[in-house]
Amino acid sequence: MPDTTDAKSEATRRGLMFVLSSPSGAGKSTIAAHLIKNDPDLKLSISVTTRPRRSSEIEGVHYFFRSKRDFEKMVERKELIEWAEVHGNYYGTPRQFVEDELSGGRDVLFDVDVQGAKLLRKAMPDDIATVFILPPSVMEMKSRLKRRAEDSDEAILKRMTTALDELKNLSAYDYLVVNDDLEKAMGEVKAILIAERLRRVRQGGNRNLAEQLHRDLQAETADAA
Repeated sequence: MPDTTDAKSEATRRGLMFVLSSPSGAGKSTIAAHLIKNDPDLKLSISVTTRPRRSSEIEGVHYFFRSKRDFEKMVERKELIEWAEVHGNYYGTPRQFVEDELSGGRDVLFDVDVQGAKLLRKAMPDDIATVFILPPSVMEMKSRLKRRAEDSDEAILKRMTTALDELKNLSAYDYLVVNDDLEKAMGEVKAILIAERLRRVRQGGNRNLAEQLHRDLQAETADAA
């Protein structure tokens, strides 16, 4: 009788870069936090930054804190998948951290804007799935921004103007989810994550199992004949 034990033990998969983007007020960060809290196989991407560490922040948990010179050396050595300067500080995604997670079969969640998603897609196109979260309407988007009470009316208008440019990039995304009902939107994003995990191209170990099953079936049917 053919033995498929070894093939089963190797039924692992390579991890996935799962990217969420949205305009302000669409609820992306809430959905991201829910996924991280409820899925032990999903880790939030940890960025490298040159900004000073706050007293509440932990190295390797919130950020990898580096000097500007060290960051520039990482850029020179191509150790970052993507990077940008924001308000005078550098932020970037460390390649080794992401590669270690993917190689270990763990998925990495990215909460990024459209430009960050574009750079990630360009750097690692075979490992990425992208989701764009939409608010149900401009009125609801504006209402959510006002309820946050974090921005002035001028800042809210600026965020909505930025959203105009962000919406021009929808064709680059694999999936669109409308966050009209939060529970429903979270369920849809989770379903996308599950489906992406099961894609054949990411099922290296299970492809080996399928090949082993094919060989075993050939042997079984040959013996029967």
